[in-house]
Amino acid sequence: MKKTALWFWPLPFLFFFSPTASTQTLEGEQQRIETQLTQIDQQKTQLNGQLEEIKLRMVQRDLEAIGLPSAHFIQHSAMALEYSEPHEQARWVAHIILPDIASGTVSRSNDFRPDPKVTTGSATEADYFLKKMKPDSIWEYDGFGYDRGHLAPSADFRWSAKALSESYFYSNMSPQRAEFNRGKWAELESILRDYITNHPQTQLYVVTGPVLEDSLPVIERGVNRVAIPRFYYKVALDMANGRSIGFVMPNAALTYPIEHYAVSVDEVERITGLDFFNRLDDEREAALENKIDKAVWLPTLAKGDAEPLVQPDLPPNHFNTIVATRYAGKGERISVCGKVVGSRYSRTGNLWLNLDKQFPNQIFSVFIRKKDLVNFSYDPKLELEYQVVCFEGTVDIFNGTPTMNLEREEDVRIGNPSKR
Repeated sequence: MKKTALWFWPLPFLFFFSPTASTQTLEGEQQRIETQLTQIDQQKTQLNGQLEEIKLRMVQRDLEAIGLPSAHFIQHSAMALEYSEPHEQARWVAHIILPDIASGTVSRSNDFRPDPKVTTGSATEADYFLKKMKPDSIWEYDGFGYDRGHLAPSADFRWSAKALSESYFYSNMSPQRAEFNRGKWAELESILRDYITNHPQTQLYVVTGPVLEDSLPVIERGVNRVAIPRFYYKVALDMANGRSIGFVMPNAALTYPIEHYAVSVDEVERITGLDFFNRLDDEREAALENKIDKAVWLPTLAKGDAEPLVQPDLPPNHFNTIVATRYAGKGERISVCGKVVGSRYSRTGNLWLNLDKQFPNQIFSVFIRKKDLVNFSYDPKLELEYQVVCFEGTVDIFNGTPTMNLEREEDVRIGNPSKR
């Protein structure tokens, strides 16, 4: 019988393939890769910090290049301002809304604090409210009736923790009524951010401030007696697309849609005495500042909404869709005038007409029951849609919307009465 030779591997080779050695080698490789990933994360964090600093410097450069309203101002990381010591707030605050807000993740910091760069001393917390610690270690607040309203809104800086934090300096605050600050003012801020979201290849130059006057009332209980503005303004410039817009809004609960408060930048300059974007050549500055296209800035207008008619231009007992709401439930016959921007027949055959604002944002509706349609010599939907019309009747509230129930053709007059 042929014998088979037996082979024996050297011990070191056998050791290399031992389970213990193999595990140690894999764990070592894992640790090496994890260390590299940690180093990469640290490097990425460092580079992101450097990139943010570069963007902040670019904002400062671009703000000055476009022209700030005053020669002497305070420069922060992403905003510039002129402080009015007699009023204890900024006369204006300039900043830029960057496309970066679309991907920004920085949240509100709420670190309200005095501005260290205001050499005369800025307003403080005690100008807006007092607080004291109760025995149960809970703060008790004594407010003075006004919000600490941002001029340059913190949400515009959500791409930079540093810039967002600085937006909480009291130099960037102004006493605003809560219904204004949390209402139309917040809506306007959101509209401008949405503008950048819809135009991601541009940046928006924005200057905001109170309309400061010598005779303004003040917060009497505050330590610095901060002035309470009656109006606020905001101007915005899109250099890439060559357009601008301004807004002047009362510091109050506002009922008119945002477009009612839109004006040209020239008009804001007339009201405030400031010269915005003054480093542009005169011809270009004039072309940008003396006209506006509201529909470009306000998407609802572009989609078919209309501005309420100008109330002072209407004849007696004729009211636009905003003022008409005051007559809801009073049983008084009035004429309500506006543009029919939307209409539909319900499943039961009733007709709904919306004036000035389309569903679901309607502000005034006209309702014609199916049984009353026979009182019309025409189809009201076809005849009245997209027309300026006055409807006569009483106003009630239906599902939260001021509504007029119309029964006959004689209560309809087509055409703008202010132009007659």
